[in-house]
Amino acid sequence: MILFDREVLRKRRDRAAAGFSEYDFLVREAADRLTERLDDMARHFPMALDLGCHTGQVAEIIGGRGGIETLVQSDLSPAMAGLAARTGRAALAADEEWLPFAPASFDLVLSCLSLHWVNDLPGTLIQIRRMLKPDGLFLAVMPGLGTLAELRRALAEADGEAGEAAMRVSPFVDIRDLAGLLQRAGFVQPVVDGDRMVIRYAEPMRLFADLRGMGETNLTMARRRAPTRRGILFDGLARYRRDHADADGRLPATIELLTMTAWAG
Repeated sequence: MILFDREVLRKRRDRAAAGFSEYDFLVREAADRLTERLDDMARHFPMALDLGCHTGQVAEIIGGRGGIETLVQSDLSPAMAGLAARTGRAALAADEEWLPFAPASFDLVLSCLSLHWVNDLPGTLIQIRRMLKPDGLFLAVMPGLGTLAELRRALAEADGEAGEAAMRVSPFVDIRDLAGLLQRAGFVQPVVDGDRMVIRYAEPMRLFADLRGMGETNLTMARRRAPTRRGILFDGLARYRRDHADADGRLPATIELLTMTAWAG
């Protein structure tokens, strides 16, 4: 099933690349949390892949963790991959759904906030497992079902009041499904855990600007191509503020981070 428009994703990430450093705070925070997991590993991973590297945040943060000698970076966006190459690590444009790497190429595959746009997640996980050497490690973080729940609910209620049905926020995976997907892909000892970040905004339009700057706006094939009617948008934002504003009037945007740890058999 084709759920996401990946050609539009590539174009949006290409457009976002030049100014991404102004909006990469979420990727950096997730990359920091992800790479810290390597501190607990007793093994070294000489050959590693950063799958969906954006503009090189993992490469900048990872340092000497994991005993990595070679880190290959790849991103769907050629523009982002080009900027990632400035870290001094190899970088190329590659589609997560059609990975160009040979079997048993890597000791470690990392992925930070990229796999949520894959249409065939089970198929991509199978490709990742095949790319890993025996006993190789897969370590990834992706947004979960609770991400942007406040905004999703407010806009859905506004649509319902107007008699419209539209998918205005992309769907996210449920934590309960991920361990099963990893097992189906042939991984062993899969562990999935969740954590939540809450970003607080004085104005909801700042949240929209951040999502555009990250290249993370709605990419579902079922999305409405026409702009949201002003009445529905303003009603949704009023509901967002009414139902979710903090005591100081700031609006919470919840990000659920799901971290996967699994080993190739």
